[in-house]
Amino acid sequence: MTRRRKLHPEEMDLWKQVTRSTEPLPDKLKSHPAPTVDPAMSRPSERKDAPLQSFDLGEKVSRTETHVFPRTTADRLHNAPVRMDSKAYQRLKRGKLKPDARIDLHGMTLDQAHPTLNRFIMGAQAKGHRLVLVITGKGAPQDPYDPAPRRRGVLKQQVPLWMTMAPLSSAILQVSEAHLKHGGSGAYYVYLRRGR
Repeated sequence: MTRRRKLHPEEMDLWKQVTRSTEPLPDKLKSHPAPTVDPAMSRPSERKDAPLQSFDLGEKVSRTETHVFPRTTADRLHNAPVRMDSKAYQRLKRGKLKPDARIDLHGMTLDQAHPTLNRFIMGAQAKGHRLVLVITGKGAPQDPYDPAPRRRGVLKQQVPLWMTMAPLSSAILQVSEAHLKHGGSGAYYVYLRRGR
């Protein structure tokens, strides 16, 4: 058992200053209200549920969607308007067009990948390329023990966002996920505008 030490005179003076500068709580705040019981948490025998509506077996039930899941990058790209020639776009989606150049950002950090991507895209447009392939990788597999769910592939998420910002947005006409033979969801087709 430890003995409580006595306060020094300086500590006592400090405590007296604190107590002089405080005001007591009003009486209405001192008394705590009785806790309310949530009806959902009460026992089943105490709850008064609404009576069940009549139904027929096999009848369809109208349900409202209660969850709104954030759209993935693939969803955003898939729903983006087609700004290039529609026939060329269909060939692109089927993997029939061969990229003029490619870059592999897989394994780079964000700080390394961003300027590298800028140089590559602007250089490809200056050379007259129309279709380039940007490989980002799919990202590390999700950790089943991670307490917070995360989307895989930081570069996979970030690269399409960079392409919507200057200076790349002025050089790019269309971005879409690559066909399986060119990397699938771990790569992007980037269709460039004609150089000026």
